[in-house]
Amino acid sequence: MLIALGVTGGIGAYKAVEVARGLQKRGHDVVAVMTPAATRFVGPVTFEAITRRRVITDQFEAGANADIEHIALASTIDLLLIAPATANIIGKLANGLADDFLSTLYTATRAPLLLAPSMNTQMFAHEAVRRNLDTLAARGVRFVEPGEGYLACGWIGKGRLAEPDEIVAAADAILRPAGPLRGRRILITAGPTLEDFDPVRFIGNRSSGRMGYAIAAEAARRGADVTLVTGPTSLEAPAVREVVKVRGAVEMHQAVMSRAGDMQIVVMAAAVADYTPVERADRKVPKGRDTLTLTLKRTPDILGDLGRQRLARGGGPLLVGFAAETEDVVAHAAAKREAKHADLIVANDVSRADAGFDVETNAVTIVGPDGAEPIPLQSKARIAAEILNRVERLLVTRSAEAGHHV
Repeated sequence: MLIALGVTGGIGAYKAVEVARGLQKRGHDVVAVMTPAATRFVGPVTFEAITRRRVITDQFEAGANADIEHIALASTIDLLLIAPATANIIGKLANGLADDFLSTLYTATRAPLLLAPSMNTQMFAHEAVRRNLDTLAARGVRFVEPGEGYLACGWIGKGRLAEPDEIVAAADAILRPAGPLRGRRILITAGPTLEDFDPVRFIGNRSSGRMGYAIAAEAARRGADVTLVTGPTSLEAPAVREVVKVRGAVEMHQAVMSRAGDMQIVVMAAAVADYTPVERADRKVPKGRDTLTLTLKRTPDILGDLGRQRLARGGGPLLVGFAAETEDVVAHAAAKREAKHADLIVANDVSRADAGFDVETNAVTIVGPDGAEPIPLQSKARIAAEILNRVERLLVTRSAEAGHHV
């Protein structure tokens, strides 16, 4: 979701940097809107580096559509969050004043508003400020209460900007009501593995990583605590808690197995190579012979090892595997689910030109305890949502069977 982060001129502006990063870790896109006073505390380039978006600082910035940019942004954001919110901006918003980009954005948007006030203790208690806060509360504006402690002015009392984690949690709660994935620890693998046979050449496949990355992004949007283990890919990783980059199947096996014990869900979307060279040459194998023979050996079976480990322990993370097939897709997926002791297998026909590897769309069949369910061709982002819908259903069912609430 897209959040406009308003930053105003207070010493707490430095905390807004961590707020922006925290929102990204939860899977949100952030665009920073800074008042002129805010730029005296934190430079716009800091927010640009974090958000990878142009920071808006001037309502009248030159450009073909600069004068209506606040209207365009107002119609696309899902939340307007102002942290820190000074007495000045609170007064403007309460009284409908719109003399800068941030206050104009507020009057133009219908997105919910979350304020994190920050000011001197006496200012926070002043009757005029309290009335303005009451006016905004009556309109449905929500707040993250300031904390108590030492203030920049030297006073001790209430008025210090809330901690970034608290602000991020409040924003997330507005945008994402609690669901089965919220707070769940989930590990997702993505991309190919590349198996080197000399310093230059390798054996690989056409996986782009798009499917796994889409699942990671969707899981983060649903509030999950996401770890992404990814093979080599040109994609930009989504904003998740941890990204672990690997190259070969053995390295991916180690990365997954060392973390799986702490996970509640594992989704194996990576196209892991089944075979790797027995030996890797230290130097480039010279060209010259008409043929080249490579001796290959099986790579570790990550999904199989996870399933066997779960079976031996009598419990473990919910397991989702993928099956890339070219024929008898559903039958092979069902057999794989049983053999690997997985909960779900997502099967796709990679012989199709419009689905599977290295394209933006996919069509899959999800094989689970209730049979096979085909999901028609659509974007990989939508396929990711469909997969996680099934994961959430399993979580709810298992929780009900165990007598717990999700």
